[in-house]
Amino acid sequence: MSAGLYIHIPFCLSKCDYCDFYSFRADGGTMDAYLAALKKALRFWGSQTAGTFDTVYFGGGTPSVFGAGRLTETLDTVRRSFRLTDDVQITVECNPSSVTKELASALAHAGVNRVSLGLQSAVAAERSALGRRSTVKQAETALSLLRNAGIDDLSLDLMLGIPGQTPQSLRESLRFLESTGVRHVSAYLLKLEAHTPLFARSATLDLPDEDAVCDLYLQAANALEQTGLRQYEISNFAVPGFESRHNLHYWLCEPYLGIGPAAHSFLGGKRFYYPRDLQAFLNGDPPVFDCIGGDKEEFCMLRLRLTQGLCDAAFYARFGEHLPKEMFTAAKELARHGLLTADDDTISLTKNGFLVSNSVIGKLLESL
Repeated sequence: MSAGLYIHIPFCLSKCDYCDFYSFRADGGTMDAYLAALKKALRFWGSQTAGTFDTVYFGGGTPSVFGAGRLTETLDTVRRSFRLTDDVQITVECNPSSVTKELASALAHAGVNRVSLGLQSAVAAERSALGRRSTVKQAETALSLLRNAGIDDLSLDLMLGIPGQTPQSLRESLRFLESTGVRHVSAYLLKLEAHTPLFARSATLDLPDEDAVCDLYLQAANALEQTGLRQYEISNFAVPGFESRHNLHYWLCEPYLGIGPAAHSFLGGKRFYYPRDLQAFLNGDPPVFDCIGGDKEEFCMLRLRLTQGLCDAAFYARFGEHLPKEMFTAAKELARHGLLTADDDTISLTKNGFLVSNSVIGKLLESL
């Protein structure tokens, strides 16, 4: 089984009002020091890891802020340190405003074959409410520059439940997404994270209520599928064959290695992470053990996030035993409420089930 490699780039030009990811502004000297620490960590883990990797994912932060030269040098170190498959999927997250002709060309030349762009909304007022810097026009330009450079596996983010968002404004964003022809969309609900500016202003925000957010989610999911983007996970839609293979490692409970402050890993049945501490990473401090991972409950929970669902055959292949009959009994009761579909082998949540996935999955896991 191949694994995924995640590389965290914790740098941004500015922090969006809703963002709780580990990121901040940095000067060139700090980025150079981070590059040196990254290369050292990559060489170490390459010497400790014998398997193959079929995905490399640069997340952040805004990895494009790291610069084409540093990203290329990092990828060169990855190739020298790890065994990559011939069809490795290499993704870089970018802010549309940071994509230039030179960056797009350099990424393509370095072997990057997938780019994920932060759009969130095609409506200017909604983007302003989130503190987004780039414009819709910049997103269009970024897509064009990337395609001209030879990178056509492109993804856009869409956020639901934004202050002021309505079915009409969402239709504007959905029309824009369709016009771009991108093959992947991540459509996720806004979550107000503590200690963010948006959270601090939450009492004054014109947020859609819970029922309205549910309607927005169903509107987006149905519209995206009508344009040929098949839903394959609670928040992700793709033309078949253009799924995020890296994120599938997470949801299929497969191994992955994360490098950089705040990056998490699941290797050898163990979960561990680097603390959210840049200086500790620059000092070469090792990651921290979290827990033993991949047990039956976690396996089922992650698989049920996928539209393909949880099947008895996969559970048996992993654990040498069948799913409990009580789970299928509970599933058939939930199916009567339209929250999932179930037969004698597979349990799959519906779109309505995804809206209350925590409760549905919790009910199913009681049988374990």
